[in-house]
Amino acid sequence: MAKKNIKKSWAEPFKIKVVEPIKVTTREHREKAAKVAGYNTFLLKSEDVYIDLLTDSGTNAMSDYQWAGMMLGDEAYAGSKNFYYLWNNVKKYYGMPYFVPTHQGRAAEHMISKILIKKGDYVPGNMYFTTTRLHQELAGATFVDVIIDEAHNPNDEHPFKGNIDLKKLDKLVKKVGADKIAYVSMAGPVNMAGGQPFSMDNLEKVYEYTKKHKIKLWFDATRACENAFFIKEREKGYKDKTIPQILKEMCKYFDGLWVSAKKDLMVNIGGFLATRNKKVYEEARNMVVVYEGLHTYGGLAGRDMEAMARGIEEMVEYENIRMRIKQVEYAGEQLAKYKIPMVKPFGGHAIFLDAKRILNHLSQDELPAQTLASEIFIDSGVRGMERGIVSAGRDPETGDHRRPKLELVRLTFPRRVYTQSHIDVMVESVASVYEDRKSIKGLKFVYEPKYLRFFQGRFEKLK
Repeated sequence: MAKKNIKKSWAEPFKIKVVEPIKVTTREHREKAAKVAGYNTFLLKSEDVYIDLLTDSGTNAMSDYQWAGMMLGDEAYAGSKNFYYLWNNVKKYYGMPYFVPTHQGRAAEHMISKILIKKGDYVPGNMYFTTTRLHQELAGATFVDVIIDEAHNPNDEHPFKGNIDLKKLDKLVKKVGADKIAYVSMAGPVNMAGGQPFSMDNLEKVYEYTKKHKIKLWFDATRACENAFFIKEREKGYKDKTIPQILKEMCKYFDGLWVSAKKDLMVNIGGFLATRNKKVYEEARNMVVVYEGLHTYGGLAGRDMEAMARGIEEMVEYENIRMRIKQVEYAGEQLAKYKIPMVKPFGGHAIFLDAKRILNHLSQDELPAQTLASEIFIDSGVRGMERGIVSAGRDPETGDHRRPKLELVRLTFPRRVYTQSHIDVMVESVASVYEDRKSIKGLKFVYEPKYLRFFQGRFEKLK
């Protein structure tokens, strides 16, 4: 008897062992909380948040294997056995022989910027990331976006919107000279573009170009396993390759990389810098002692390094990554039923709502993405974050707002934390806000810090 064409559902590749209660609040409570926080979701108290989709940085659920490892922390000041276990896994999975731990990825960004950048240099990359660009600028460089044009169009379905445009890169090199390029910075997937990956074909071409011009190529490998997953799913010739194989192949093209372990490695704290360049390694190993701690702990406890080492082993498991991507895909498909404008294709770690189209009656100066994020929280207690004009900051030369083409609200899924029911609540909340969008008024700054203003800026509603 022929089988009927029955759709098979996916399910999380784990079962729940420990639960953490979360508080459900009233709209009145959330309105007060939002006002006290200056309508900045970063300034909300976590106890006032129902479903926290602010970030996947350090908010993931560790496995029993990782928690068991936490009890094996060697808290020696120097030469912890956990450091050597972690180093071995960095070599095994990333293929980088030299390694320096840091308390989180931002510290690695700081060190590599100070080591490689001279005042007046340029750093081309596939779209900026907030903290990365700031460290590059503080070290004296100018960041130049050389991502393909499709990345700036939320409706474009290009499967690899994280690709570097070789013509844009070549134009910059010819203009300023290869000796003024500190390094090419390549992230994958690209956070600010909506979690969009680059292809292996593009990476190989970028590598050949940088090799020809004797330019260093560095990798923000914070979510590299998601990029590997998209290559496996979308790029010809990679269907039968494993995630570890693809990750190793990606990394072989880079001079070095930095990682915020709080993402792919599914830990609450940690990061590292890894390289095949011994000179850079020696400088970083000296610098980490000044800013972080001894080179064998880098600001981390031994137990943290043990959890990171075990996290590397788990992050490359296909079902772990597939579940994460499927959660994002499910959320996008449900939102699409309400015709919610979003970045397409759906990203690896988050859904990115297109605030420009959702609140198209607001100008960019009325901060549509910041407004939308606060309205979603007020509606349901779901916390997301702004990724638009507020995150872009000000041009250090002119002092004017940078005006990105993308004005987005990011709803990020921590790994192994929320269920499909939580996603349904988020979807219904976004749909509700979308339905009432025309009645929503924008925001204006009432306090703006000098750096990374999206973290601490405060706003008030326009009349």
